[in-house]
Parts: sequence; structure tokens; C-alpha cells
Amino acid sequence: MVGGAVRDILLQLPIHDLDIEVHSISSDDLEKILSDFGTVHFDGKSFGVLRINSLPVDWSLPRRDSSGRKPVVEVDPTMDITQALKRRDLTMNAMAIDLATGELIDPFNGYADLQNKVLATPDQIFFMQDPLRFYRVMQFIGRFEMQPNRELDIICTSMDISTVSIERIHAEFNKLLMLSKRPSLSIYWLKNIGRLKEVLPELAATIGIEQEPSWHPEGDVFEHTMQALDAAAALSGADSLTHKLICYAALCHDLGKVTTTRIIDGRLRSLGHEQAGVAPARALCKRLTGNKKLIDHVALLVRHHMAPAQLISQNASAKAYKKLAKALAPDLNLYMLAQLAYADKLGRNPARCGPLTGILPAIDQFILKAQEYGVLYGPEKQIITGADLIPLGFEGPALGRALEQVYEHQIKEKKPSKETLLRYAQRMLK
Repeated sequence: MVGGAVRDILLQLPIHDLDIEVHSISSDDLEKILSDFGTVHFDGKSFGVLRINSLPVDWSLPRRDSSGRKPVVEVDPTMDITQALKRRDLTMNAMAIDLATGELIDPFNGYADLQNKVLATPDQIFFMQDPLRFYRVMQFIGRFEMQPNRELDIICTSMDISTVSIERIHAEFNKLLMLSKRPSLSIYWLKNIGRLKEVLPELAATIGIEQEPSWHPEGDVFEHTMQALDAAAALSGADSLTHKLICYAALCHDLGKVTTTRIIDGRLRSLGHEQAGVAPARALCKRLTGNKKLIDHVALLVRHHMAPAQLISQNASAKAYKKLAKALAPDLNLYMLAQLAYADKLGRNPARCGPLTGILPAIDQFILKAQEYGVLYGPEKQIITGADLIPLGFEGPALGRALEQVYEHQIKEKKPSKETLLRYAQRMLK
């Protein structure tokens, strides 16, 4: 057994898939043996990787390959285990377990590095041949709360990462945001080695953008964003899609403060930063993903991230909650927005040792109000449909406009009924 499964066993983490490397056997002989246990599939025969019945177990032969993301691969069944492990990216991933004896094979002291929370590479030259490894180091920092040694930092400071595809970058950022308790550690690392401006320039621009201390005692916008990101990562009770959206939105939510922060009446203010943040949020997300829906959703959350606190402070009516729910529909809802607001409010720890913890009465009140008005998880259902308006004489584009106006009227009413809404529609014809 090789790779991440060995690492996760030693960390006592759940195992989701296995890599079994088989030595001193040909690919054809391995295929014959495995075929006794099910249908053999090739994840790439030229790479020497086989699967049985699509189970999450890769059976492979030792190999050596050239540099880059499309390496020339040479399968070598005679290769010894130390040489095979040397091609791995990090020492913590360059360990193996002999499944016949249970022996841990650790030629590069990966277990010691794991215990000491140090990221190191077994081979500098091989590491530099694949620029994706830069992003793997990045996500491992947050995911396992480990730090690269000086040698690895020096390599990552200068290696060319311009050829890494957006799909690969997205995969590594997803692991960072979905599997880390403190993803900010990875972002701080990018900053500390001088590469944040290259990887996430919109975020780098928030460094040094000061905030009003009475509202933000934690410091500049960058520090606040890092705390909010960690708070978002720690939120529980959300499904994986919501969790992912909130983390991306937390990363982007205050980018608009770069262009809107001013001193007004002796105080630092960032009026309209939520709207101004939409464009840089989109730009940042496009560096990390080609998923247009994800980008649109993050932009919409950024646009409305101040709304929960504002609605509570203004003692807003049911109409305001219903309009906001409609603005977020059909894919987002007020619960998601409340989760982002929680992360935003918790990201204000003056001690700068991570986000605050505890309950936030204003955000909890927002959730209770949205629940009371029946719009926490989606907008109020439209009472009047096209089938109701067609008999009245509405058709074509006028029908669509009428439906919109009737719905707007519906959410204004405290207790709307179908009869009163139809009468309202009839008056529109006069």
C-alpha cells in the first residue's frame, strides 16, 4: 500500500481509496490474477494502473516518468520500493506498508515529518518537474496544518506554475476549502513566499486596507478575510455544496473595500463595498474555476452579504425578507446568506489567533424572522400562475410582466389571497 492511504492510516483519518503497488510482476500477469476476482478496468494501461469492478482501489506497477503533466511513462516491475517512492511529491506521501508483513517502509523519514508537521520532498529535482505540486503543497498546509521546510519553501518561491490548468487548480482549492479547518494557513503561506499577488491578486490588494477599529478590531481587510474564511470552514450543519459556496464567498466577500474605503466624518467607511465587490469576486473565482454557476452564486452572496445585519438593525418588514429571498432564488437562500454573515461577524478577533466563537444574536434573529415569514430556504411560492392570468386576457410578453407585478404585489401583502391578487391583476388591464 502506497501514497495517501498510508499517510491517513498513520493520522488515524478515514480511508476513501487505496493505492496498491505490485512489484516483480508484468502488467499482463497482474491483469490475469486480478481477473479471477472481477472485471478488470484500465485507468490507463500505459500508466500500469488497473481496477477491479470499479472499486476505489488502484492496482499499479512501479514506474518512472518524465517531467510535466503529460509525462512519458516507463513501467518497470523490477524497480525497488525505495526508488519507486522517491518519485512521490512529499515525504509524508512517500511511505508504504508491506501488506504481507505489515511493515512500514519509510526511506525518507515521512513518518517523522508527519509527526513534526513538516512538509518536505524526497527529491527536489523530481518535485520541480510538476508545477501542480506547488498547489498540492498549498492545500496540504491548510488541510493538515503543516509547514514546508526551508528547502521546499525556496523551491515553491521560484518554480514556474503558469502551465497548471484551471481544472487542476480548482481541484486543489476545493480540497483546501472543503477539507481544512484552517484554510487561512495556506493563503498566508502564499503571501509569505511572495506569490499571493500572482495566484490571487484581488485578495492581495486587500493587504493594508485598514478598517474602522470600533467595528473591526482585528486589523486590515486581509486579516479579517482570513478569519472569516476559517470561520466559514468551521461552520457545521451545512451540506457540502453550501459549505463550499460559503467558503468561496467568505474568501471574496470584502474585496470591494479596496476601492470604496474612505474616511467619512472621522471614521473609516466602505459604503457600497458589497456591490463594488461583485466584479473582483468574479475575477478571483475565474482564476480558480471554470464553473460559471459557482461564480454566479458566489457573486450573488457577495452582493447581499450585508443584508442579514441590515434587516435586523432596520427592524425590516416581512416584505424585505421576501424580496431578498426572491433575489437569491432559485439556487441560493437566506440560510446560506446567514451562514456567510456568521463567518463575517466571527472574523473580528483582535487577538488574531483565529476567528471568534460563540453565538451571534442578530444573525440568529435574522434566521428566526426568515423562518417566521416562510422564506428561510426559498422564496414565497407564487400564488398566481400563468394559467390564472391567461383567461383574463394576458398573453405573450405582457403575461410575463403581469406575473412579475402580481408577485411583487403578493409579497407586499401581509395575508395575500388568490382572490385579492386576481382583482389586482384585473385592475392592471384597465
